[in-house]
Amino acid sequence: MSDRVLRIATRRSPLALWQAQHVAEQVKSVHPGQAVRLVPIKTQGDKILDVPLAKIGGKGLFIKELEQALLDEVADLAVHSMKDVPAELPDGLGLAVMLESADPRDALVSRGTGGWAGLPAGARIGTSSLRRQCQLRAQRPDLNFDFLRGNVGTRLGKLDSGVFDAIVLAAAGLDRLGLADRISERLDPSVSLPAVGQGVIGIECRTHDDALHALLAPLDHVPSRQRVTAERALNARLGGGCQVPIAGHARVVGDILELEALVGARGGDEPVRARSSGPVSAAEQIGREVAETLLQCGADRLLREWELHPQ
Repeated sequence: MSDRVLRIATRRSPLALWQAQHVAEQVKSVHPGQAVRLVPIKTQGDKILDVPLAKIGGKGLFIKELEQALLDEVADLAVHSMKDVPAELPDGLGLAVMLESADPRDALVSRGTGGWAGLPAGARIGTSSLRRQCQLRAQRPDLNFDFLRGNVGTRLGKLDSGVFDAIVLAAAGLDRLGLADRISERLDPSVSLPAVGQGVIGIECRTHDDALHALLAPLDHVPSRQRVTAERALNARLGGGCQVPIAGHARVVGDILELEALVGARGGDEPVRARSSGPVSAAEQIGREVAETLLQCGADRLLREWELHPQ
């Protein structure tokens, strides 16, 4: 236990606050009596809700202010959904901990029954994720996909009011908020391959804060870190951000890591896919190898198109 009060920077959304409180509880479970305080911060990503993220700078808008709080030493650690963390981190900051992953899959929440296959032709589906849109449109060109942002409650409200027939969210977020009963179907990765880092909560802090790193070390879940390492290596090699639809999903089975990834295409065309496996000790190398295979199979052209003409 440290005598210092650990200050946790977090977004103000209900899900972000849940995640920060969860980290606080995890810290206290391994260090009884440790004082912890949340530092809620409203980020640019939370303020601008009427524009797709691809047009305003990507998911990094959800964490810039949290990272600045770390650099200014207003906070000691920041809690993130790893799917929101860009490949590049500011100098002086690093990802100290990956908590054990929750369900990484996407979830369909619909007003009808029958799940994904049962959605009627012409149904209006809400999601602002290019990754989800590209994959789902390629399978169901008969559906209409429309822009949807906001926190989980806002999105569910638009579904319930009839604006959409169904929406697609991260299963982990619904589970964490106690809303698992709203899920109509947890989409198999063969239907919607998850985002890089989806389902994992990461803790970012100053790289030189050795005492904090030592205090947080017991929270790190090695298989989840190995999974995220491979996925983020893939994303870094592809130069991925919110402006391009990249999916990457790794599984650790014993000493073997399996990684599947894709880059989405425009207009409902099939995504470019690749996969590989190897020892978990080579997680970063596997991520780079899968990225190279994608590029060789045509993903380089798709990435240029998305960068030149963001949705």
